[in-house]
Amino acid sequence: MRITGRGIWGEPKDRPAARNVLRRALELGVTFIDTADSYGPGVSERLIGETLWPYPTGLLIATKGGYQRPGPGRWHPDGRPEQLRKSCEGSLRRLRVDQIALYQLHAVDPQVPLEESVGALAELQGQGKIRHVGLSNVSVEQIERAQKVVQITSVQNRYNIADRAADSVVRYCEREGICFICWRPVERGLLAGATTLQEVALAHEASPVQIALSWLLHRSPITIAIPGTSSPEHLEENMRALEIRLTPAERSALDDFRVNRSQRLGRKVRGTARKAVTGMRRLRRSGSS
Repeated sequence: MRITGRGIWGEPKDRPAARNVLRRALELGVTFIDTADSYGPGVSERLIGETLWPYPTGLLIATKGGYQRPGPGRWHPDGRPEQLRKSCEGSLRRLRVDQIALYQLHAVDPQVPLEESVGALAELQGQGKIRHVGLSNVSVEQIERAQKVVQITSVQNRYNIADRAADSVVRYCEREGICFICWRPVERGLLAGATTLQEVALAHEASPVQIALSWLLHRSPITIAIPGTSSPEHLEENMRALEIRLTPAERSALDDFRVNRSQRLGRKVRGTARKAVTGMRRLRRSGSS
């Protein structure tokens, strides 16, 4: 959820509105919220803790560590073990929990061996401060390396109907029983000439954004979509994607859909957060096995 200032920096412009979005998410049945210590930094986690704690049964909050934020819109990977330990402690405090359900390495730091970064998360897991370990922005080769150190429960990469560069990672996660969390599950601009998307949307009396989200949730039982939102209206609009049941023919047409990036819709596309139900069940089962 987008509950920080511009550039994912500082406090939200309207703090009460940000808190209302969080409350409305639970009212609508959201059971998975993804955040990071770098969002704000610290602002998103603190707002979640202040607004939603004590957390209802069944709500899973995931967070991430591994970035330094020197300013708005600026992101510097920092996968040093000491920094990850410090980040985790801060997240525990802001989220008001004794254990983080899912803690993810936000990005691989090219200056730090991946095994050292993941090893720090394995130590935190052994101490009971982390239940599940996840990765973000990684390749198949990096997942395989990490798996030799600690069990990886989830992978979070950019993935949507218009950007499928992570297809090989999705297939790997399917084979290995790893949840795949799609960040930026809707592009800011879908093509004005996206005839297939428009036709499917018309058939379901839905928007192209809702169809794009529905396609992701139909993509695989391991996929979870986490669009960000800053308003209850967008939250409610995108939650309706869960109600859409694509036919096999529609899914096939959307599987073949390709974006022509020279043409874009004029309006911005914003989304909200909700898990793929079957994917989240797999995530929870992985922790009990």
